[in-house]
Parts: sequence; C-alpha cells; structure tokens
Amino acid sequence: MNPAGCLFNGKTQEQLIGRSKTDFQPDATEAVQITNNDRRVMESGQRETIEEALRAADGSRHLFRTTKVPWLDDQGVIIGLIGIAHDITERDQAEKALQNSEALFRAILGSTADGVLAVDNFGKVLKANSRFIDLWRISPGLIDAGDDAAMLQHVADQFANPEEFVKEVKRLYATDEVTCDTLMLKGDRFIERRSAPLIIEGMIRGRAWSFRDITGRTRKEAEREKLQAQFTQAQKMESVGRLAGGVAHDFNNLLMGTMGYAEMCLERLPGDHPIRGYLTAIISASQRSADLTRQLLAFARKQTIAPKVLDLNDAMAGMLKLLCRLIGENINLVLMPGVGLWPVKLDPSQIDQILANLCVNARDAITGAGKITLTTANVVIDQAFCADHAECVPGAYVLLTVSDNGCGMDEAVLANIFEPFFTTKDVDKGTGLGLATVYGIVKQNAGFICVDSEPGKGTTFKIYVPRFAGDAAKVAAASTGEIPRGRGETVLLVEDEKSLLETCGFFLEALGYKVLTAALPAAALGMAALHKGDIHLLFTDVIMPGMNGRELAERLLENRPALKVLFMSGYTADVILNQQAPAAGMHFMQKPFSRDAMARKVREVLG
Repeated sequence: MNPAGCLFNGKTQEQLIGRSKTDFQPDATEAVQITNNDRRVMESGQRETIEEALRAADGSRHLFRTTKVPWLDDQGVIIGLIGIAHDITERDQAEKALQNSEALFRAILGSTADGVLAVDNFGKVLKANSRFIDLWRISPGLIDAGDDAAMLQHVADQFANPEEFVKEVKRLYATDEVTCDTLMLKGDRFIERRSAPLIIEGMIRGRAWSFRDITGRTRKEAEREKLQAQFTQAQKMESVGRLAGGVAHDFNNLLMGTMGYAEMCLERLPGDHPIRGYLTAIISASQRSADLTRQLLAFARKQTIAPKVLDLNDAMAGMLKLLCRLIGENINLVLMPGVGLWPVKLDPSQIDQILANLCVNARDAITGAGKITLTTANVVIDQAFCADHAECVPGAYVLLTVSDNGCGMDEAVLANIFEPFFTTKDVDKGTGLGLATVYGIVKQNAGFICVDSEPGKGTTFKIYVPRFAGDAAKVAAASTGEIPRGRGETVLLVEDEKSLLETCGFFLEALGYKVLTAALPAAALGMAALHKGDIHLLFTDVIMPGMNGRELAERLLENRPALKVLFMSGYTADVILNQQAPAAGMHFMQKPFSRDAMARKVREVLG
C-alpha cells in the first residue's frame, strides 16, 4: 500500500499537518523504513509503532509517533493500513532538555569538592554524589543493599558523638532552618556540615546536606592560634622584663645595702646578743626579695647568666639533699639518671632554680604521701616531632623529666601555667612565678618544655636542653665548706653607691684583703696611678657616671697587665651588654650578693 494513502486519526497526513504532502521531504532512511514497515505489517497482520521524522519546506522538523494497524475487510482479509499518529515534536524536545538538565546536574554534583546528600522526611536517600561516598568511606556493598538507614547510621558512627549528631539531624527535618557548623570525627578528622531544607512545590520534602573535609584547614588554624598564643606570651614576657629591668638596679642596690649593713652588725655583735635574731630576719627577708626579682628577670630572660659545660646528672645529684628538705619526708624523691648523658651548657644556678620550682610545684600537687621522679636521657628530635610542637627545633637534646602522682591539672589550668603571677594556690602559698621562671630559663637556653597532665593522673614536665657539642669539660662543684680568706692581696673597689662601697669594703678588709675604695672611675684611675705597690684585683660596678666598668678595666690593664677583674651590677643582662661589658669569659656577680658569695667569688678570681 502506498504510504501516502495512510489515514492518521481519520485524517490524511496532509490534513494533520495542514500542508500538502509535497511540502515534506522524508529522510531517505526513514522512507525505506516506512516502506519496509508497511510491507511487514501487511504480511504479518501485526500492529507496529514507529517514530517518523519529516522536514517541512521551511526547514522545521516534525517528529511523529505512528502506530500502524492492519485494515481488514469483512472476510478478515488485509486490504490496507490504519495509521494513528501523534506529533511528539514538543514532547521530544522537552525530554531532551530534561535529559540535558539532569546530565548537567550530575556533572555539577560530580565536580564539587563537597559530599552532597539529599534525604526525604522519611529517611530515604534521594541523591548522593560520588564525593559523599568517598568522604564517608561507604562500601559498594552497603550501597547495593539499598538500606538507607544502614548507610546513614554508617555516617553517624564516624562522628565523635554519633547520638548527638543523629538527634540534631532528626530535629532539622521538619524545619526551614539553614545551618553550618564544624563537627569532629573519630581519628581527629574535622567535617564542615551545611544543611538546608529541600523544598519541592512549596513544601519541605526533606534536607539537602553538604559535607566538606576541613581537617587540614582546622589544623592550620590551630597552629596559627598556637603561634599567636606564643607571640602573646612573648609580648607578656617582654612587658614583665621591662618592668623588672626598670626597677632591678635600684632595688638590688637597696637590698644589698640592707643585707650588708645587717651583716656588718652581726659581725660586731656577740653571739648571744638578742638583736642578732632580728638582724638575721632582715637578711632573710632581703634574700627573699632578691629571689623575687631574680625570678622576674628569669621569666623575662633578662637575668645575667654564666653558662658552664656540665653533666646534668652530677648537678642533680648535688641538689638531691636540698630537694628532699624542700618537699618533706612524706614524699619519695627518686632520681633515675640516664647512662652516658651528653653534656649541656647551663648556668648551674639555673638548674637549681628549675629543679626547686618543679619539685615544689609537684609537692604542692600531692596530698599526703606521694612520689616525685627525676629522670634524664639523651634524645634526638626530628621533623615529625617538630610538626606537632611548634616551639622545638630538630637536633640533639638532653631530656630532663620531672613526674609526680599528684592531683594533676585540667586543660584550663594547663593553658595558663606559664603565665606570670598565675597560681591555683592559696594567697599566701605562691607567687605564680615558679613555672614562669622555669619557662623563661628553658627558653633563654634555646630549649623547650612540654607538659602532660590530667586530673587525678599526675603531671609530667619534659624539659629539652640542647646538647653541648664542644669539649665536655666538667666543672668542679663550688666549695660549700669554710669561707675562703684573703692572703693580703690588694683590691681596688669601685662603686658609686655609698652603702655598697662601705659594706663591701668592710667585708673585704675583714677577710684579710687590703682595700682601696673609689666612688667614681676617675677617682679609681688617680688612685691606681698613685699606688706604688701591686693591685691584684679590680672589683668594679659595670654602669657608673662618666665611664663604665669595661672602659675603666681597659685603662687600668694598659699599665697593669696582670690585673684581675671582677664586675658586679644590679642591672639586667641586656642593659649590661649594651654598655659593652664583657659577655664571654668574664667574671661577674649579680647584685645583690651575700658576704659569703663575694668571698668565694673573689677568691676564685684571684686563684
């Protein structure tokens, strides 16, 4: 049968489109297909549906879906075809537009860095992109099972607090609230979660969730906050240092004058005189005041130090008896020295300060009987360790560990323990400078300190001091026996503070030295020029009117090259160095000092 004779819904093809058939040019392949279809339907007697594409004269394209049914006469003989046609051009275009839109949607979901999940109000997963599956490590078996509840529970289980997460998700389902927060996963992973209502046809049908892994960003922010805290700490230290340094010189001179006059009085009073107790109390109070200033300077890293190469085990052993007296008989002090310990370069007095402050702090954390353990070891710090400890530098260190089984500290206290004047002790039981002093000393010596503590589990301080790489010459411990006396040597004492000039001169003469005193450097130069005999020692203040101690020493050494020099000062280390006082290998005494300390130092310098 001629296709042109087909009827479409009771109309000819020309009537259906409103144009004559000659206006259409069927594609060649379609024409063949139509011819073949007609013959096949006529021969088989079976209906068949095809899609036909016809192009109009104006170039527009029309798509028909045609169902062809055999046309039978009364005897059941096929005499033609009936064609039922629909113009599906617009529907076809709409379907293709929808397919393109869905392809674009899938492409966008697949390219985003966020894991996206859409869930309806009944907990059924509507859509999840591949990033979501990768982010939450969802196995293919879980997806293939089609168990939405199991998959969502798998996600929730990865949170540090899954119950709270599930509760929050359920609360949000029926709301139009938009949320954004950061959640912590197990294994120190952090996820940023965003949630918005899924609105379809004006009604909330569920929630659209997006998840982003921000672990790296969170760690960087934490590191930045830590660095900011360290910078703030450094600023506080500098402020405290300026405050302490501003008053250190005058305060130390006053204290030394007070101590000196009290000691002079003790020298002249009989042993059973009732006033001796008061004088001893004055000296003790002055020493405590001097210690307070020294702690402030240590915290600010401005105290003058005289580092020596030493064995930390030997230094700790020498402090053991004193530490036992400090902590009391109810606490067991255990020393566990490391074998083959590397040498370090530290001021011995600073080691005493570190051990005393840490042991007293541990003692106060222990109620009743307890235990404090001191250990030493050699350690090598690598880059991996430094990645988690911003303050440290790779290298070889000697590790000093001080552990106790006391009450421990919570995170709030740990965050502030190195703050100056921060203390958890009662008003009359602590200044809040003990641990601040330890921190300052460690940093002054290019080391670092770590603290590990939990409430009820005790506290461990780990102090890392750089290994000394030079010759490990051991330093003999200072004698603690009888006060050494002079052998008639001549000492030129130069001090612009009258009280110190008087008291130091008195003590040196009492120790058996011949003393020449001068209040100013110019007077000292004149006195040295007129003195006919030897001058064995110049004992001079560093900073004085008209000329500093170093300049005075250089002038005197020109004519007296065998002259020994001992400097003293109440100023902080940075001020002294700015005055060009010798920094390396010099003999120095920090004011205030006692008569006994002066006697030993003068004897040490003279030899």
